[in-house]
Formats: sequence, structure tokens, C-alpha cells
Amino acid sequence: MTDIMRFGVSIERELLDKFDSWVGHHSWANRSEAIRDLIRDRLVEERWSGSEDEVTATLTYVYDHHVTDLQARLTRLQHDHEGAVLSTMHVHLDHHNCIEVLVMKGKARSIQKMADRVLGTRGVKHGALVRTLSDPAA
Repeated sequence: MTDIMRFGVSIERELLDKFDSWVGHHSWANRSEAIRDLIRDRLVEERWSGSEDEVTATLTYVYDHHVTDLQARLTRLQHDHEGAVLSTMHVHLDHHNCIEVLVMKGKARSIQKMADRVLGTRGVKHGALVRTLSDPAA
């Protein structure tokens, strides 16, 4: 198990009150858990920023499968980034809409480029790239 270190933080009362409210709203067990998660998020963001490191991500998007040739174009994009897509999940939401989730691993720039191309494809209605690392503190 990792050593746990204690440290003090000076913070204005008003800011702490807002933080405590935010922590409670998001159901963290305590301030420490929230602070650890915020630090990890920042470290992930920093490592992703223009990085050539290997990273992981999920890309989730909703699209209208009636748009001509859209599924073929989305599949082609995945094949154009061979090796980046580790897994996909496809769900039919209703008569017109499908949602796909891609689990990806590779160079940050390559994954971001692929996400931008998918999300910018005509017929894709909405989506988001969730960036992560297997070990944010590494």
C-alpha cells in the first residue's frame, strides 16, 4: 500500500465552504478523496497536453444510423487508426440513434486526432472524449 502523507492547506473560509458543498454534492467520502481526485485529473490533463506518451481514453458518441454511409465512414476511421481502438460497444438507442463507445490506447495526439475526426463527422450528433492514464501519478 502507498504511504499516505498529511499536509496543511491554507484557504479562505468562503472558498472552503463552496468546496465542502461541492464535495458533498458529488458524494466524495471526504475532502481528502476529492483533493486526490482533483490532483489526479490535473496530472492526467498535463500528461495528455501535447504528449507523445501512451495514453488511454474512451470516446462515446451518438449518431443517426440512417445517415448515408455513416457507419462505413466511422468504421473506416477506426481502421485508419489501426491498433488505437482496443474495444467497441454499439447499442441501438431507438429507431434512428445508436451510441458507440470506443476504448482506445496510443499516442495522445493520435487519439485526440481520431476523436476530433469522429466527432466532426456529419451525422454524429454528440460525443465526448474521456482522457485517462493507467497510472496518473507515474
